[in-house]
Order: sequence, then C-alpha cells, then structure tokens
Amino acid sequence: MPVATSSKGQYLHGPKTLQLEERPLSAPGPDEVQIAIRSTTLCGSDVHYYTYNRNGSIEVKEPLCGGHEAAGVIVALGQDVQKFSVLRPGDKVAIESGVPCENCTKCCKGMYNVCSKLRFRSSGASFPHFQGTLQEYVNHPARWCHKLPESLSYDDGALLEPLSVCIHAVKKARMEKGQTCLVFGAGAVGLLSAAVAKIEHGNRVVIVDIDPGRVDFAVREGFADVGFTTTLKRGGTLEENLGVAKEVAVEIGKLSWPQGSEVGRFDVVLECTGVETCVHTSIYAADSGGKVVLIGMGTATQFWPISEITGREIDIISVWRYAFCYPRAIEIMDAVARQGLAPDVRKLITHRFKGLDSIPEAYETAAKTRDTRSQLVIKSVVNL
Repeated sequence: MPVATSSKGQYLHGPKTLQLEERPLSAPGPDEVQIAIRSTTLCGSDVHYYTYNRNGSIEVKEPLCGGHEAAGVIVALGQDVQKFSVLRPGDKVAIESGVPCENCTKCCKGMYNVCSKLRFRSSGASFPHFQGTLQEYVNHPARWCHKLPESLSYDDGALLEPLSVCIHAVKKARMEKGQTCLVFGAGAVGLLSAAVAKIEHGNRVVIVDIDPGRVDFAVREGFADVGFTTTLKRGGTLEENLGVAKEVAVEIGKLSWPQGSEVGRFDVVLECTGVETCVHTSIYAADSGGKVVLIGMGTATQFWPISEITGREIDIISVWRYAFCYPRAIEIMDAVARQGLAPDVRKLITHRFKGLDSIPEAYETAAKTRDTRSQLVIKSVVNL
C-alpha cells in the first residue's frame, strides 16, 4: 500500500463549526506506523468539544480534529519498526491514543496515564494539539498500536478504548468475586463498567440513569441485574441536595435482587456521570468500608459529605484513563466475538455513519439519547 502524503479530516473551528480540510502528512517517523483509519467511535469528550469548543476547563486553542477511540489498517512502517515490533502492513490495529514520554517517574512506575507530558489524540490539553482520528490517515508510534485478532472488526477495535477505561477503574477498585456493585450512568462508560464488573468478578450490578430506555437496555442485555430510573431532583441549598441524595440512596437500597433479597448498600459504587448529586448519592449508597470510584468527568468543583465518608471509612478512588489495559480488553472482546461471552459489549454501537461528510451528523446524534426516529442512542461510530 502506498504511503499517504496528505489526509482529509473534519476540523473543529468553533462550537458546532466543522470544516473538511486536507492537510499534508509526512512519512511515518522511524518508530511510527501509518494507519488508514477505518472506525472511530465518538466519546462524551468529543461531543463536549464539538458543542462548546472546550471540555471542562480545557479550551481548544487551534482547529481540532476529534476522535480517539479508533482502529484501522497499517499502510506503512517507519524504518525502525521491524526491529522491535511484529506489526506489518495490512495488519488491523487498535490505536492507544495517549502517548506518554516513557522516561518520567510516573512512566517508570507504570503510571503512564498520568504522565505530565502525555499527548492524547483529540484533546486540547497539550499544544500544539495532538490531532484525532476523524480523518483518513494518522502516523502513530508503533509502541501504542495493538494488533487485532482476526475475530475482531474495526468497530470492535475502536471500542477497546472505552473498555480499557473501565478495566482500569475496576482494577483500581480491587473488586472481589461476588461483591455487589452500583453503577451511576447507563451511557457507554457506565454499561462497559458494569460489564467488566460482571465479566471479571461475577458481581451483582444495579445500574441507575435518568433515561428509562438506557436502564431497560442495560437489564435486557445483561449488563445489570437490576435497573433504577431516577429523576433530576434539586434542592434549594446544599443541605437539601444532600437530603435528596440520601432519599435516592435509600430508594435504591430497597430494591430487590432477582433472587428476592433486598439490595441494601453496596461494596463498590462506580460513578460514571461526574454529576455532583450522583456523587453524593454514591457516597450514601456505599456500604461502610466500601468504595466509590470516580470515573465520570462532570462538575469540576464539588462539595461532599466528608463526615459520611470518614465516619464510615468509605474509600474515594479516582481514575484517569488507563494504563496497560488494552491486552485484557482485546482478550475480553475476543471472547465476546468467538465464545459469546456475555454481556455483548459490541451492542453499545447503536448508530453507524459512513464517510467524512457524515461526521457532523454523527456528532449531533452522539449528543442525544434518542435519534430523530426516537431510537435509543448509546454509541455512534464513523466508518471510513
């Protein structure tokens, strides 16, 4: 396959302002491979950048190509790649989009996900921005490309990125077999977190969301044993909001497992929304000595009931992306594809879009929970 010398992609120039651009592309560097992108699934952070031209406190400083959950086919190798890698032209690969320095203390300890020099595709955190995968081709370090088995499609490869986030979260929670687990948020990350808790530890799972369709999907497809649809209750003061959170935690605890026993409090709560009231409820819903794992990015500054945390020895665990999780993600996805391992995480892709011109519509759809035909939206993928 010939080496590409340019790449067309959709670049964000402001809130909901995309331009199709063709930019020059150099030959892959000595340790890089050139990849023709085939699938990119859209993430919540992509949608935030598209909608607001920022993600939380991170502002876009130059036109940004979105997309970081991606897979493609290798079309060319840098001159040194064959010396240290098994990758060859024609290989299907998933792209691990974060590229750390590999030399700092954090990298040497295996914590490359929090490397201060890490560059992450489609993120505005580093400048110049590390452009994303909603384009035809990218050059990427071979070290951070993962060869896919024949059983996996490009779409499967793209889903490995959010699946790795959830594997990392469950690892940090140090879950044990048979524990009970509450998941806040039935979007892609919440569903994948629930799936990992079940696959890795056989945990019983309750999932909570404000969208009844997503809750129904989670229970119907085996991501959770019990579902709970909550409402957006708001108090006028912090104390009133905490009171609402307590009430919701009690309501959840009064649910019953399929076997008939009361749910009660939880060994582990995986909070996948980042919404302050959901974090409050997570704390009240955790059992004494339990854990609350913060996965979702939401409200930047929050007030927590510290006395509840310290008085019942609840561990608050933060997670940021992932480290060394792709190999296990590939094993799980391969078992889903070849052995019918449940739940089937591939079902998270509900909407497919074809070609660069479809990307604006893909963004608009990914920002909703229902499409124009009232069909449930969980994950959108762009195929090139």
